[in-house]
Amino acid sequence: MKWPIELADAREAYQAALSPAINYAYPILVFFITLLYYLTLVRHIEFIHTDHFENNYYRHHVQGKLSLFIDFFWQTKFERLWRPNPKGFSDALFPNLGYTYLINLGSPFVMQVEDLKFNMKTDGFLPRPGYIECFHQPGNVLFGIKFKVSPVIFEKKIDFADYSGAIFPLSYLVEPELLSKVKKTPSFEKRVQILTDHYEQKLNKYEGSLQPVNIVTSILDIAVKKNRYSTPVEELAKKYNVSARTLQRYFGACTGVNSKTALQILRIRKAVSSILSAPKSFHYSDYGYYDFSHFYKHLKQFFHNDSLKRFKPHLQLLQAIRKNKAGQNTGSSTYEKTK
Repeated sequence: MKWPIELADAREAYQAALSPAINYAYPILVFFITLLYYLTLVRHIEFIHTDHFENNYYRHHVQGKLSLFIDFFWQTKFERLWRPNPKGFSDALFPNLGYTYLINLGSPFVMQVEDLKFNMKTDGFLPRPGYIECFHQPGNVLFGIKFKVSPVIFEKKIDFADYSGAIFPLSYLVEPELLSKVKKTPSFEKRVQILTDHYEQKLNKYEGSLQPVNIVTSILDIAVKKNRYSTPVEELAKKYNVSARTLQRYFGACTGVNSKTALQILRIRKAVSSILSAPKSFHYSDYGYYDFSHFYKHLKQFFHNDSLKRFKPHLQLLQAIRKNKAGQNTGSSTYEKTK
């Protein structure tokens, strides 16, 4: 059909006028559609949805000398979750110490680190001192190693303090042959055995170079067991016969953060776990806080992020804390520390 000249001119003018509006509105529309998608997903939050994290993951906690480096091996077991969640779901974790090696055994997934999202098709190295949220979809299968300290520091000149705020390729830290072998292995238990043997061999090879790791892990273990999170670095350094500067270098190399940050992460995690799992026996002074306001202020500072405060699970955590604070304000003697 041939348009009359007047109509053709009007049509072109209309399209020309409409084009900028479409170009402007399209990315906004995409943004809100994407936002709506993420906001409608089921979200599982660490400390709060404990059943999900306990029942839908395999875990193998490490024993012996390898426990200096590795907390545990884990793998998703989401098969029964896809039917009630056909669009997928997310798992949100609060800041922690150490690193996670993520080995992708299934389809691509999305990993959020702080306020950045990464589309992951392969394997990743994930520093844990920040907030993370993994968006799972049907077909996702992930295997992970939660490290306290990565044994790779013995073989490669890596300053883990340089790695933060993102997820990085794993290929530089793990041999391709080992990754391939792990992926081809049919069961979680056999993957754990392969990697246990591999890293134990590395430790045997570098057994004489463990002093920095022994010192750092000893400090962290004592802090957690005795709830001592505020010991000055100079006092810690003196105990282990090293300078304060050397001790901070050890922490940076092993954990990616300084000693104060490392201890405060452990402190707030243990306090939050305690108040949510056993609120009637919780008392702020057990963790070195002067009063509840001191604890609550630290909690807000630690989890605060203006850019995502409307969407992150931090608010749900704070709401749970407020409920417990209200219980304290009623004057219940269960919240008063026995002298």
